[in-house]
Parts: sequence; structure tokens; C-alpha cells
Amino acid sequence: MTDPVPPAIRIDFPHGENWRGPSEAEVKAAALAALGAGQAGHTAEAGTGDTAGDTAGEGAELSVTFLTAESMRALNRDYHGVDDLTDVLAFGLGEDPLVGDIYISPDAAEASARELGLDPAAEILRLVIHGILHLLGHDHPEGEARYASPMFELQERLLARLLADFRGRA
Repeated sequence: MTDPVPPAIRIDFPHGENWRGPSEAEVKAAALAALGAGQAGHTAEAGTGDTAGDTAGEGAELSVTFLTAESMRALNRDYHGVDDLTDVLAFGLGEDPLVGDIYISPDAAEASARELGLDPAAEILRLVIHGILHLLGHDHPEGEARYASPMFELQERLLARLLADFRGRA
């Protein structure tokens, strides 16, 4: 029997900026939580899917890259034909093992957090989870119905657990 291959998660933080977002450890914890729960949750779409097994994300290779608002808008325009800023984009490059790239706009995340009265660092962690769940095949409807979807419910459970864990260590 071979040992499980842990996921490889690369994070590219903004260069030359005063980073006010979550730490590398927090981003990796969010990614691992989403990998474990997202895989379990996807097989039982309406199930709880929020407990990661020992092989959660085995062999996965992910990158999380933080982009300026201008770069994120260009990426959204070039790949989705939408000339507007978005907060997160996820591109799957392979399924077994999971390989993908997640791009996040800290500017868009901060604006959303401000508008909703949320912590910007927590919003960035939410976007990491959201992007990975999309890579794992989860989806949600557009508009207000998205907030009641199984994907969003899973996302919010994972985020709440992570934030509770982080606060417990502080």
C-alpha cells in the first residue's frame, strides 16, 4: 500500500502591496477543508459533505493567485466574455487528481465585504472555498437562489468552522 499523496497548494500573494488578507496557513486550511468536504459533498449532493477523510484532496495540485482589479477584469473578459470585475474565477485543468487554478481579486472581495459588513479576510477565505467547490463540480443558480443552494450552504459551514478554529488559536 502506498502512502497518500498530500495536495500541493501554491499561493501567489500580491507583490509590493501591504497584504491585509488571510495568512498563507489560513488560505491553505480553507483549501484543504474545501477539498475534503467538496469531494465528499459532491458524491452525495444534498448530504452534509463536511467531514474530510484521510485522503481528502489526495494528489490535488492547486494554485491560488491574487490579482489586481484590472488583471481580474481582463481575465474575466478574455475567458468568459464579461468585461466586468469579478471576485473569483476557477479553471479546472484536470479531474483525477484535481488540478486547477483559482484567481481572486482582493479589491472585489474587500468591496463585497464592506458592502455586507463582513471581515475582508474572511471574505477571501470564502472565495478560496467557493473556487475549489466549483473545481470539484459543485454549482449554484444565479441570483438570490444561489444563497440557498447546497453549494453555498456547504461553503458557509466550512467557513464558519474555519473561522471558529482560527479564533480558538488566537
